[in-house]
This record gives sequence, structure tokens and C-alpha cells, in this order.
Amino acid sequence: MFTAFLTNLRSLRSISFRTISLAAVLLLCSAGPRLRAQEPAAQAQSPTQAPAWNPAQPETQPPLNVDRDPVPSLAPPPSAAAAAPAPPAPNTAGQLRKNQNGMYVYRTNVDEVLLNCTVVDEKGRIVTDLTPRDFRVWEDGVPERINSVEHEDSPVSMGILVDNSGSMRDKRAAVNEAAMNFLEASNPLDESFIVNFSERAYLDQGFTTSLTALDRGLSHFDPHGTTALYDAVAVSAGELAKYGKNRSQVILIITDGADNASELTLQQAIRRVQNLGGPVVYSIGLTYETPREEAIRARDALETLSGETGGVAYFANSPDDVSRIAAEVAHDIREQYVIDYHSSRPFSLGGYRTVRVEASAPRHGQLFVRTIRGYYAKPEAQPQGVQEASQ
Repeated sequence: MFTAFLTNLRSLRSISFRTISLAAVLLLCSAGPRLRAQEPAAQAQSPTQAPAWNPAQPETQPPLNVDRDPVPSLAPPPSAAAAAPAPPAPNTAGQLRKNQNGMYVYRTNVDEVLLNCTVVDEKGRIVTDLTPRDFRVWEDGVPERINSVEHEDSPVSMGILVDNSGSMRDKRAAVNEAAMNFLEASNPLDESFIVNFSERAYLDQGFTTSLTALDRGLSHFDPHGTTALYDAVAVSAGELAKYGKNRSQVILIITDGADNASELTLQQAIRRVQNLGGPVVYSIGLTYETPREEAIRARDALETLSGETGGVAYFANSPDDVSRIAAEVAHDIREQYVIDYHSSRPFSLGGYRTVRVEASAPRHGQLFVRTIRGYYAKPEAQPQGVQEASQ
């Protein structure tokens, strides 16, 4: 009897073991896919080590006109359902501030316009000792009252746009050296960003005052493709309007050819710059090896773009000229006047206004003034009696 009991016990243990084993196998089979499905998620959550920077390779990042352009020039405007912008700062008489359009404005009980101006004599030398009485301003042909004229080396916000198309391959070393000379000759408090562009514009260094970081941004190049200059200017003007901290804003373009890939036209790019309150656009054209017809088109476009925004276009005759021109541009930027004048037409009327500025001082002979050729007055909702002007 005892022997039969042991036999039954062994049989029961064997059945129980087989049952437990089968249950364990089924449990593992059902759990296995879930564990494997979770593994990729766990891997995605673990931080990845950033690859070491290689100066011979361009920085991998989204194009500026897709990711970093705060005012998309190549896409439809955001819908009204988008989040409402932050309310504007309180209006204070006589206060210079940045409005919702990215423009710097002068808050007061009358309409004010601020102009950046460079004055040169007949020999092209910059004149720096003029007084408010030496200037005259006309808006739409009407003489306007000047409130003040200042001349000081104030920091600026700058975008440096370098052509990265295939034709620039043999020129980039000289261009990068010239760009660094330009930055070293500029105000140490200037903030700058670097955009390398071909058929797309890439922000290879955001706003910084660090020359080391800017040099690294210039080193992220891989010349190839076509030239979408106008698109690069438009999105860079948006970058300045959105993130620039200084009232004075500048774009420096270095390119060797005409635009052949932009979605925007030249006039659309200029309109975009003017609508944003404008940066002043300086250009350095490296057209000495460019085919004649393309060089003529490039020269006309750069002169128009710079002239409409108050800058100037320079053209190098050889790679050795680029550094000299860059230093001249830096000097020009640091020696500007800021003219504050009263507009006789309220900004509430809107529209485009032409601007003309003249200077005269017998001790200097004939003088020439470079400034914007016009601006768009943009009325905004604001308390009665307060107007807003944009450069």
C-alpha cells in the first residue's frame, strides 16, 4: 500500500512539473514580443553621445528655411488658429523697443522714424563729425523735422551669409579668412550668426559674440549645388527680426555668382527685408572668374539689394581683395549716424514711404549719404494718441 502511494505521488509530481513547465513556456512566449517591442523605445530614450566635430565635414542640421526661419518666406503664413503672440510691452513715451513685427520703434506721442546713415565725401572717405544741422530729410518728397542725430559705435546684430555653391570650392579658404578679419575688426559686442547657403540655407552658427564659435561655423562647408541667394537673404532677415537683440542690424553677403535657384525674386526678397524693418545689406561679389553674362546679372542684383537697404556692394578683383573689402565694411558699420525724425504722415495710413537724406558741410565739400530708400509704415492696434514708426 505504501508502495502504491509513492507511485501515485511521483505521478502527480511529474504531471505538476509538466503543467508548470508548459505554463512557463506559454508565459515566455506571450511576454517575449512585448519585451522586444519595448527595447527600441528604451534605446530611444537613452542619450546618444554627440559625434566629435570634424572641421572637414559640414554640420548636419535642418535647413534654415524649414526649422529656424521665424518668418517663413517660402511657406504660407500660419493659420489664425495658431497660438496668440505675447502681448506687447506697455507703451512708454520716448522708449525704444522691439515691436511684434521685429522692428525697432520709438514710442512717443508722435510718429518717429529711425534711420542708420553712412556719410562719405567725394573721395569715398567716411565723415564722422557732422551735427544735426548738417542733415536734411525728405519723406515722399516732403521735408521732415529732425529730432536728433547720434554718432556712436553701438553694437549691431549681424548675419554673415556665405555662398556654398559648387563654384565657391576654390574660394572658400580666402572667404573664410576675410570673414574672420571682418569679425575681428567689428565691435567686440556685436552678435553674429553664420549661414552657409547653396540651394538651401543652413544656420551653421547661431547668434554669438564668440569668434571661436563663428570660425567653427564658417568651417562647416561643402561647396556643391546651385545658388539660392534671395531665399537665404529673406530667411536671414527673419532670423535677425526674431532673435536680434540690437537695434542696428546688418547682413553681409559673400558670393561669386547670380541667383539661379531661389523661389523668391529679387524684388520679393527686398520687400521681405523692408517689411521686417530692414537690416542694412552689404555685399562682396567675387565675380572675377564668373562668366561675363552671369557676372553682370550678379552685379546688378547685389547693387540693387544693397542700395535699397542702405548698404553698399563691393566687387573684388582677386582673392587678395576680399580681406581688404571686409575690413572696409566693418569700418563703415561702426561709423554710422542714427537720425531720428518726425514723419508728417501718421503710420495709421500705412503704405510705402520713400526716404531721402542729404548732408552738407562746407568744410567737407560735397557729401553723399547712404541709407534706406524707403520703408513700410505698419499701423498696430494701440491706445489712442500713440503711434509707432519702423525703420
